[in-house]
Amino acid sequence: MPRHILEEARIHPAIRDLISQHQRDIVDEVERAVAQHDIVVVGMKQNPAPKQARKLLQASGLPFHYLEYGSYFNNWRRRNALKLWTGWPTFPMVFIKGSLIGGADDLAKLLASGGVASLLKN
Repeated sequence: MPRHILEEARIHPAIRDLISQHQRDIVDEVERAVAQHDIVVVGMKQNPAPKQARKLLQASGLPFHYLEYGSYFNNWRRRNALKLWTGWPTFPMVFIKGSLIGGADDLAKLLASGGVASLLKN
Protein backbone atom coordinates (compact mmCIF):
# COMPACT_ATOMS: atom_id res chain seq x y z
CA MET A 1 0.00 0.00 0.00
CA PRO A 2 1.48 3.39 -0.93
CA ARG A 3 2.11 5.99 1.75
CA HIS A 4 -0.64 8.53 2.08
CA ILE A 5 0.82 11.97 1.39
CA LEU A 6 -0.69 15.18 0.13
CA GLU A 7 -0.57 15.29 -3.67
CA GLU A 8 1.60 18.04 -5.11
CA ALA A 9 -1.37 19.25 -7.19
CA ARG A 10 -3.14 20.06 -3.90
CA ILE A 11 -0.29 22.29 -2.72
CA HIS A 12 -0.44 25.90 -3.87
CA PRO A 13 2.33 26.61 -6.42
CA ALA A 14 3.58 29.57 -4.38
CA ILE A 15 4.73 27.28 -1.54
CA ARG A 16 5.87 24.15 -3.40
CA ASP A 17 9.52 25.26 -3.50
CA LEU A 18 9.44 26.18 0.18
CA ILE A 19 8.13 22.74 1.06
CA SER A 20 10.57 20.89 -1.19
CA GLN A 21 13.56 22.78 0.22
CA HIS A 22 12.58 22.70 3.90
CA GLN A 23 15.52 21.21 5.87
CA ARG A 24 16.69 19.67 2.58
CA ASP A 25 20.33 19.65 3.71
CA ILE A 26 19.72 16.98 6.37
CA VAL A 27 17.79 14.78 3.94
CA ASP A 28 20.51 15.18 1.32
CA GLU A 29 23.18 14.24 3.87
CA VAL A 30 21.36 11.04 4.79
CA GLU A 31 20.72 10.21 1.13
CA ARG A 32 24.44 10.60 0.36
CA ALA A 33 25.38 8.35 3.29
CA VAL A 34 22.83 5.72 2.26
CA ALA A 35 24.25 5.76 -1.28
CA GLN A 36 27.83 5.38 -0.01
CA HIS A 37 27.45 2.80 2.78
CA ASP A 38 25.79 -0.60 2.95
CA ILE A 39 24.43 0.08 6.44
CA VAL A 40 23.50 3.49 7.84
CA VAL A 41 22.07 4.21 11.28
CA VAL A 42 20.52 7.63 11.84
CA GLY A 43 20.05 8.55 15.48
CA MET A 44 20.17 11.13 18.20
CA LYS A 45 21.88 11.60 21.58
CA GLN A 46 20.22 10.41 24.77
CA ASN A 47 18.01 7.94 22.92
CA PRO A 48 18.89 4.36 23.87
CA ALA A 49 17.43 2.81 20.70
CA PRO A 50 20.13 4.14 18.31
CA LYS A 51 22.77 2.91 20.75
CA GLN A 52 21.05 -0.50 20.79
CA ALA A 53 21.11 -0.65 16.97
CA ARG A 54 24.81 0.20 16.89
CA LYS A 55 25.59 -2.44 19.53
CA LEU A 56 23.68 -5.07 17.55
CA LEU A 57 25.67 -4.27 14.43
CA GLN A 58 28.99 -4.20 16.30
CA ALA A 59 28.22 -7.56 17.96
CA SER A 60 27.46 -8.99 14.52
CA GLY A 61 30.72 -7.62 13.13
CA LEU A 62 28.91 -5.53 10.55
CA PRO A 63 30.42 -2.18 9.58
CA PHE A 64 28.03 0.76 9.51
CA HIS A 65 27.96 4.52 9.15
CA TYR A 66 26.34 6.50 11.96
CA LEU A 67 24.76 9.94 11.67
CA GLU A 68 23.61 11.73 14.81
CA TYR A 69 21.30 14.73 14.85
CA GLY A 70 20.89 16.49 18.17
CA SER A 71 19.18 15.25 21.29
CA TYR A 72 15.81 15.47 22.96
CA PHE A 73 16.69 19.07 23.73
CA ASN A 74 17.70 20.33 20.28
CA ASN A 75 17.45 19.84 16.52
CA TRP A 76 14.00 18.27 16.69
CA ARG A 77 12.80 20.45 13.82
CA ARG A 78 15.66 19.24 11.64
CA ARG A 79 14.95 15.61 12.58
CA ASN A 80 11.30 16.11 11.63
CA ALA A 81 12.43 16.54 8.02
CA LEU A 82 13.79 12.98 8.14
CA LYS A 83 10.55 11.67 9.62
CA LEU A 84 8.56 13.38 6.89
CA TRP A 85 10.92 12.11 4.20
CA THR A 86 10.89 8.48 5.34
CA GLY A 87 7.52 8.22 7.01
CA TRP A 88 9.30 6.47 9.90
CA PRO A 89 8.22 8.07 13.21
CA THR A 90 11.14 7.23 15.51
CA PHE A 91 14.91 6.94 15.80
CA PRO A 92 16.99 5.16 14.86
CA MET A 93 16.34 4.88 11.19
CA VAL A 94 18.31 1.93 9.88
CA PHE A 95 19.05 1.65 6.17
CA ILE A 96 20.49 -1.47 4.56
CA LYS A 97 21.58 -1.34 0.94
CA GLY A 98 19.54 1.81 0.42
CA SER A 99 16.30 0.57 1.98
CA LEU A 100 14.83 1.70 5.28
CA ILE A 101 14.32 -1.44 7.36
CA GLY A 102 12.93 0.32 10.46
CA GLY A 103 14.46 0.81 13.88
CA ALA A 104 16.46 -1.15 16.43
CA ASP A 105 13.78 -3.79 17.09
CA ASP A 106 13.34 -4.35 13.35
CA LEU A 107 17.11 -4.67 12.95
CA ALA A 108 17.24 -7.24 15.78
CA LYS A 109 14.53 -9.33 14.09
CA LEU A 110 16.29 -9.16 10.72
CA LEU A 111 19.62 -10.12 12.26
CA ALA A 112 18.05 -13.08 14.07
CA SER A 113 16.31 -14.32 10.92
CA GLY A 114 19.33 -13.93 8.65
CA GLY A 115 17.55 -11.19 6.74
CA VAL A 116 20.39 -8.70 7.08
CA ALA A 117 22.87 -11.09 5.48
CA SER A 118 20.39 -11.68 2.69
CA LEU A 119 19.94 -7.97 2.09
CA LEU A 120 23.68 -7.38 2.06
CA LYS A 121 24.16 -10.00 -0.68
CA ASN A 122 21.99 -7.98 -3.06
